Amino acid sequence: MTVKGKAWLTAGAACAGVWLVQNGSRDITPPIPSAAQAFAAGPGFHTDAAADPMPVSSPVRLRIPGIGVDAPVTRLGLAKDGSLDVPPAGEGDVAGWYERGATPGARGTAIVAGHVDNARGPAVFYSLGTLKKGQRIKVTREDGRTAVFTVDAVEVYDNEDFPDRKVYGKTGRAELRVITCGGGFSAKTGYRGNVVTYAHLIGVRGPR
Repeated sequence: MTVKGKAWLTAGAACAGVWLVQNGSRDITPPIPSAAQAFAAGPGFHTDAAADPMPVSSPVRLRIPGIGVDAPVTRLGLAKDGSLDVPPAGEGDVAGWYERGATPGARGTAIVAGHVDNARGPAVFYSLGTLKKGQRIKVTREDGRTAVFTVDAVEVYDNEDFPDRKVYGKTGRAELRVITCGGGFSAKTGYRGNVVTYAHLIGVRGPR
């Protein structure tokens, strides 16, 4: 996979923090995951139990009940510089799936990204940093089935330290990454990092 995590951090308005600049306040910056939710803190509610990978089928909707996300899914490609593209700046309530990667629930690492905020305020993944190990992510697919994932960890990375291989690398089971901007914020350059949620498939719902 040729996605460049570092470049995604500065792509378009996704990480510009337009809303924060307009409000002139750092008190309303998005929440950052606690150290307890990182891999290094230990397993917590993490489980190695995993469901068998599903057949390939594109995602249509993503739900994260723990943070109130219920969003349609659009397709994303790559920008000219090899970075992951982002949904249009005005579509703050949409999640984007990297269509050249795995489909959620199929074997491999599926990538979903979305805005943390836009000019109108908090966007779809504003609260991503509050997710905790063991919480669920549900992805409804075109085949009518829903892939159910459990959160393994939530980590935040500075721009210069984004671990491309760890985030985007191949895996033998069905895994999911949900990514948005986060970390420190500068009124001049926008967000300085990414929040990344790691999850793996534990169940399947819907018709077979």
